[in-house]
Amino acid sequence: MKIPVIRGVIDRRVLVNFRVDPLVLAPLVPAPFRLKLQRGMGMAGVCLIRLKDIRPRDFPAWTGVSSENAAHRIAVEWEHQGQTLEGVYVPRRDTSSRLNTWAGGCLFPGEQHHARFDILEENDRYVIALKSDDTLTRLRIDGHRSSAWSTTSVFNTVQEASDFFERGALGYSATSKPGHFDGLELHSFNWKVQPLTIDKVESSFFDDPARFPRGSVTFDSALLMTGIEHEWQGRESICCGS
Repeated sequence: MKIPVIRGVIDRRVLVNFRVDPLVLAPLVPAPFRLKLQRGMGMAGVCLIRLKDIRPRDFPAWTGVSSENAAHRIAVEWEHQGQTLEGVYVPRRDTSSRLNTWAGGCLFPGEQHHARFDILEENDRYVIALKSDDTLTRLRIDGHRSSAWSTTSVFNTVQEASDFFERGALGYSATSKPGHFDGLELHSFNWKVQPLTIDKVESSFFDDPARFPRGSVTFDSALLMTGIEHEWQGRESICCGS
């Protein structure tokens, strides 16, 4: 089934980024993907995104739906027809939308899990918390807009970070079928980011010592995007590591 091009608005997107020891992160990435490194470190994180007016491209905006969503992501590269491509591997997607959980992996690329989101946005402060129904995903961030970039980030400037993540617009999501990955690409018509200073972050994924031994993962930085017109385009699935 051909997936229609989906259009809408990214009302708010927060990219929460962690730098990870590549020897620890690499086993979490299945073939055919491999880590894309930044100054010798693996890059992983969570995309927290509120979508509005989401509908097929030719439908009017008033027919669209809205939802809160979270995607755990790992920056990767892979080979395709003799070319090196880059993007993100997505081991887990969560959403506030029951429609998304039903359609994901069926009518729309990427299987999704239902979660409850609690959001506070006021006076340039962003508090985003989520807990999935299956209790496997818990996350909370507390941050505020800032013009200052982190001096401890592996990215020297916010522009360098912006360029790195803009090149990761193509994502492949894990599915219930081993070795089968659904492809989805984000096309932003007005890509623009700004720093978000994170005062506190808690993550069931990155705080898990069985997955990330002590000292192997460190919060790196966060980026904020608002009011971005965009489209989602389905891409050919990757199967069986090919």
